[in-house]
Amino acid sequence: MMPGAGEREHVVLFPFMAQGHLIPFTALARLIELRKGYRVTIVNTPLNVEKLKTLLPPESTIRLESLPFDPIQHGLPPGSENTDTMHHQFLLNLFRASGTLDSAFERLLVDIRRREGRPPLCVISDMFLGWTVDVARKLGLPHAVFIASGAYGTAILFSVWLKITEFDLNSEEVTLPDFPEAESVNCSHIFRYLKFDAVRSEDWTQFHQVQFGACLRSDGLLFNTTQEMEETGLHYFRRKSKQYSVWAIGPITLAGDTKGGTRTEDNNHEIVEWLDLHPPGSVLFVCFGSMNSISSSQMMQLATGLEASEQPFLWALRPPVEHLECKEFKDEWLPRGYEARMEETKQGFLFRGWAPQMEILEHQSTGMFLSHCGWNSSLESLSKGVPIIAWPLSGEQLYNSHLMEAELGVAVEIARGHLSEVDSGHIAGVIATAMGKTEKGEEMRKKAERLRKVMEDAVRDEEGRKGSSARAFDDFIETALLLRSKDASLGF
Repeated sequence: MMPGAGEREHVVLFPFMAQGHLIPFTALARLIELRKGYRVTIVNTPLNVEKLKTLLPPESTIRLESLPFDPIQHGLPPGSENTDTMHHQFLLNLFRASGTLDSAFERLLVDIRRREGRPPLCVISDMFLGWTVDVARKLGLPHAVFIASGAYGTAILFSVWLKITEFDLNSEEVTLPDFPEAESVNCSHIFRYLKFDAVRSEDWTQFHQVQFGACLRSDGLLFNTTQEMEETGLHYFRRKSKQYSVWAIGPITLAGDTKGGTRTEDNNHEIVEWLDLHPPGSVLFVCFGSMNSISSSQMMQLATGLEASEQPFLWALRPPVEHLECKEFKDEWLPRGYEARMEETKQGFLFRGWAPQMEILEHQSTGMFLSHCGWNSSLESLSKGVPIIAWPLSGEQLYNSHLMEAELGVAVEIARGHLSEVDSGHIAGVIATAMGKTEKGEEMRKKAERLRKVMEDAVRDEEGRKGSSARAFDDFIETALLLRSKDASLGF
């Protein structure tokens, strides 16, 4: 279904203030923009709007709207509007401060209605911005939550946080009564925020319970996944409530035609030139994302293990987790003379700064990805048929790793968390098994290639041939338009 002649439906998107959320929301915005008869606005704070500009192609018509935000008023350092450059001690302040944007957001929606003569078609918000449900309700607008994470890992997070008072935080593992299909949950990992911020643990709990609870009052949940990949996690949300619909519309980065997670950096050309030196499928890409890192002792073992594996590797360096406040990466965090040896032998290419991740993953020389298992990174890797050596660090990453290793067979886990003891010999052995001509390695590569085709088919949107995600997205849009035509006030 399309808007009437001369009409353009307006969809308003509001992501949380983190790069891992801005990127998929931008891809979703592009997906909507490319439909004939639709306009899109992405809302955020001023500094994040500047980040969003770098993610959009020059020809995009997507409107970016800033909401006033003063970090200092919320106990944040000047210029702190995004989690990527923020020490963990300030994270809760930013999460809670996001709720103070409600009045400005409401005024923006009212202004759109005044300018265009009718309200937006719907609001699509982040799962950490559940308060937007009440703003949309107040104005009589349909609301959907776009969950950029995987359904399985998100289901575990919702199950845990909404029932957290029923768990013994000192127990090693807990089972989830409303999600029996899931693996047991390791408390030391899932309650990471409570461990490093014990003074404000009740505030963390309250934030998650309020925002996640509000999400379950929305009219619909959109997931950045495919039905074929995540039936278990999607089923959790479908049975949780009959008040909303659930759509699997991913992978958004394949459907949305964006720049992905890359920035234009001076070293991008050098990286591609280095990759060109190596045979197809021979390079291991190592990256723990834009917010994560491992400990200094783990970093030493990883560096030694990579060298011992004799496998070519590309490593996006960030300071160890104990030193994330440092602006520069220090040589002392690696074995003596390490970077010079890697440069001389061309076994390793170490670089600092933002990783041109999609460009690396789609290069024919890249054969495996050692990753923290953030959902964006996982989807980007698997969409290129690149299997994963998993080192999940916290939260849903641990359950993404379980999904990919135990259920999908496209990953092998090498370690868990910042505190796990790792040995360079073990690291070298896992790399050799995964990347070598072994039964395990061949099986992972075959399953990753099969999953690449599944994901590609899911977002296929051709006349007479639509994949499951394309059909789900059509259904979401048509349901919203049906609401408009029936002048319904609630419910997708």
